[in-house]
Amino acid sequence: MTNQLQKITLNDGNHIPAIGFGTYKLKGNEGVAAIESAINLGYRLLDSAYNYENEGTVGEAVRRTTVPREELMITSKLPGRYHRYNDAIVTIEESLYRAKLGYYDIYLIHWPNPNRDLYVEAWQALIEAKKRGLVRSIGVCNFLPEHLKRLQDETGVLPAINQIELHPFFNQEEQREWHKEHGIVTESWSPLARANDVFENEVLKNIATKYDKSISQIILRWHYQLGAVAIPKSATPNRQLENISLFDFSLDDQDMKTIASLSRQDGRLKNQDPAVYEEF
Repeated sequence: MTNQLQKITLNDGNHIPAIGFGTYKLKGNEGVAAIESAINLGYRLLDSAYNYENEGTVGEAVRRTTVPREELMITSKLPGRYHRYNDAIVTIEESLYRAKLGYYDIYLIHWPNPNRDLYVEAWQALIEAKKRGLVRSIGVCNFLPEHLKRLQDETGVLPAINQIELHPFFNQEEQREWHKEHGIVTESWSPLARANDVFENEVLKNIATKYDKSISQIILRWHYQLGAVAIPKSATPNRQLENISLFDFSLDDQDMKTIASLSRQDGRLKNQDPAVYEEF
């Protein structure tokens, strides 16, 4: 088995790398250097958002690297305050201007904000943005099955991706199964949970020792074998390389089940329940 970066096919026919690079809190020149390092080490999927306030940083890193733009997949996300149709279209355009990019490969609605009840309107704007060539693939973040079903019922278009909180302490089994049944790729945010929690966990330590891998590599391999695209973040080149080096080994079924058993009903890191959480 090689360590070549694997790809997953989306329901719109496009392909996404099986692991990406998170850019949350990476800003300014230091952020550009960290993102450029990740690209040079082999990452091709970069995850950003309007509310991360670093779309310009990501764009600058893309321009500085020698990797051709067409080999990269760049993601951004629509904030809750711009869910209305016209606002959403303008926000996508502004995001592209800020990053100095001609298009986004992936654009997502960051949260459904169901109490405002505008996420279907926002989704219609993303469908239009794709038709205009502003984005290549469209999806959502933190949408529950009830939200996804409504998108399908009212627009006839299901997201290609749903980015959700997913880690060993909150494995989202039912949500992932719904995605699988409906052809939606699961993307994992906070894939390593809180560092102290996972790195001190005896179960994960034992599995890492068994495979002679780091705990991060074990967890990220677990995501991959679940069929989920993890987007870990690190500003350190050694850690970036470690995180992407997970295609030269495989976890056995028992170890997959053991990691799954760590999940908790209250496993959300910040109690951000999409049924009630509001993000603007």
